[in-house]
Amino acid sequence: MGAPADSAPPEGWHTVAGTWPNAGHSRFVRASNLVWHVQRMGEPGAPKCLLLHGTGASTHSFAALMPLLAEQFDVLVPDLPGHGFTSEARGRILTLPGMAGALAGLLDTLDFAPAIAVGHSAGAAILIEMALTGRIEPAALIGLNSALEPIEGNAIFSPLAKALFVNPFTAHTVAFQARHTRLPRRLLANTGSTLDEATIGHYETLVGMPSHVAGALGMMANWDLEPLQRRLPDLKTPTTLIVNEDDPMVPPRVSRDAARLTNSATILSLPSGGHLAHEANPRQFADIIEETAAASSLLDTVAAAQ
Repeated sequence: MGAPADSAPPEGWHTVAGTWPNAGHSRFVRASNLVWHVQRMGEPGAPKCLLLHGTGASTHSFAALMPLLAEQFDVLVPDLPGHGFTSEARGRILTLPGMAGALAGLLDTLDFAPAIAVGHSAGAAILIEMALTGRIEPAALIGLNSALEPIEGNAIFSPLAKALFVNPFTAHTVAFQARHTRLPRRLLANTGSTLDEATIGHYETLVGMPSHVAGALGMMANWDLEPLQRRLPDLKTPTTLIVNEDDPMVPPRVSRDAARLTNSATILSLPSGGHLAHEANPRQFADIIEETAAASSLLDTVAAAQ
């Protein structure tokens, strides 16, 4: 399959491209009726590694982790539908099966079959959904503080998110507040992670974009994890669920409960770091991912070549 032709980036991209992390590795690719912002780094022929961010984030979530992994892997990081600089999305594409199907279309277009797949929070749920439906067949799957069950109070929150999502003014109102208040910093404080000013600034940029806010709200409004939970016993992919014990957003219990439902998942417990630990300490997570890949013999070819 030949390399797909690049599409034109969204207008907002040009205002941030000069400062966006790893922008020199960005492309815009049309697949699954969307124009995706993707970043790819590493040597062709190295084991393919897919990194998938969670709700409300973007490629920048792996800004420091990606170059570290690129020393051993061919790394692909996309913005999810409606997030960051990927096209706005509505309807079924914002459901868990919809996200999984759309991402599978992107991987097909790029001819990218991940040997190892790493997802943060809701990104882990998408990868597990893809593995369960045969859309990806990685040798190893890693979840970082994985969001694998409905959030507490979902009976209240989900209808609220739906109401906010269908209101055409909500995204613009939130984006306006983000640009003129400390809203993004208050949201990040709830993660329990210590982030540098540059990373905080990227979140401020995102929350100031109405399209990104709409994508995050739409994803939350359409998210239903109960079918995924029922199928977890069918997961055969060797899976490592990493938990940070001080994560205030997704309690470690969520991953432990998921691991008990399947014989293919193990828990790796880290004492601290919060929900965005991979952003706060990328070297630690690069080492874990490389050790997981080595245990799956994915780095044997690289080691032999060196």
